[in-house]
Amino acid sequence: MIQSIFHYEFLQNAFLTGIMIGFLAPLLGVFIVVRRLSLIADALSHVTLAGIAASLLVERQFTILTGLNPLYLGMVFSVGGALFIEKLRGVYKHYQELAIPIILSGGIGLSVIFISLANGFNTDLFSYLFGSVTAVSRTDLMVILLISLIVVLLIILLYKELFILSFDEEHAKASGIPAKVIHFIFIVMVALVIAASMRIVGILLVSSLMTIPVAASIRIAKGFKQTIFYSVVFGEIAVLGGLFSAYYLDLAPGGTIVMIAVAILVMTILYKKIMINRHVQKEVQVDERS
Repeated sequence: MIQSIFHYEFLQNAFLTGIMIGFLAPLLGVFIVVRRLSLIADALSHVTLAGIAASLLVERQFTILTGLNPLYLGMVFSVGGALFIEKLRGVYKHYQELAIPIILSGGIGLSVIFISLANGFNTDLFSYLFGSVTAVSRTDLMVILLISLIVVLLIILLYKELFILSFDEEHAKASGIPAKVIHFIFIVMVALVIAASMRIVGILLVSSLMTIPVAASIRIAKGFKQTIFYSVVFGEIAVLGGLFSAYYLDLAPGGTIVMIAVAILVMTILYKKIMINRHVQKEVQVDERS
């Protein structure tokens, strides 16, 4: 595959896009998991699916729009879903978690309607659902690169505020941090990254890349920054390993990426268990000697 990357543009696009997604998804995923908003990625991914299905439907109904990149409408729907989640969180102040299943259900409902109107699944929609190495265009790469630069810049500028909000929102508000504005910016970033990830990982699996590497890193990390570091490393291993596996086994990359991430999670759990057992055995030996 390494030799083929230098000869085929679509492999270059997939490889570079995978590197960026493997970095961005776990990076935002750490903040999502710490804030106990893991399901938000699922909700926005289903809203993005509705945008993709709507784009394919519009393209089929209006030939003048043939060639329209579904990524754009997917992003519009994803950001719109993120904004609607924020609105619902304000409406249900004492039951803010309701916003996520409401948007998730609405996204699924719209997706089914648009898919039905478009006369069912087709090859394009299938590639968006589960990811495809050949589907990533140079335009997709440029859009994802732009999103990556924006997200990284915002994370650097707002790291302190995001960190405080993630662990103690009340303290953040008392400290004068504009919690609503920061959370709005964060959720829009999440929406954009989810929409950008769909080409490689697939809409139905993108939330896994945001949460599983984080779950693995939590088992072995000793601090927040270390959690971010391990999450990104595990995310990159999962994406690159998944792309290589998908290329040689002729599989959808989304599935191979997620399964490698799950394998990493299992290994970290076993590693942590072994280390705890060793520590217990050492303590028992020390007690016996004393």
